[in-house]
Amino acid sequence: MTKRTFRITVRGSFDALTDEQRAELQAEAAEHDVLRAEFTEEGHLVYDLSARPFFTFRFLEHGEAEEDVVAASVRAETAAELWLTDRGYGYKNLKSQAQDMALAALGARQKQEARRKG
Repeated sequence: MTKRTFRITVRGSFDALTDEQRAELQAEAAEHDVLRAEFTEEGHLVYDLSARPFFTFRFLEHGEAEEDVVAASVRAETAAELWLTDRGYGYKNLKSQAQDMALAALGARQKQEARRKG
């Protein structure tokens, strides 16, 4: 079986942050800027509290079958919840969305590479 790669985004919003928590997140904002966003196995958090209370975690998961994406999504949501809870950050409206990269449409460079090889 081939190894499949899943990209999972977990979105939500911060809720009832204290002034101290807000200051802490603002101090770390540069590390969580959308321009630095990437999909990682441990999950990468992106937010801009100065604009809005929303956040996005980006996870990279793997599986062997298309059905594995469901379990990968659950693991990603659980990891996001743990990260937030361990730091005492309130949150709400947590939702995840997953993409199986084996089923994703090829980009222009990938099409060009496939033509070159084929």
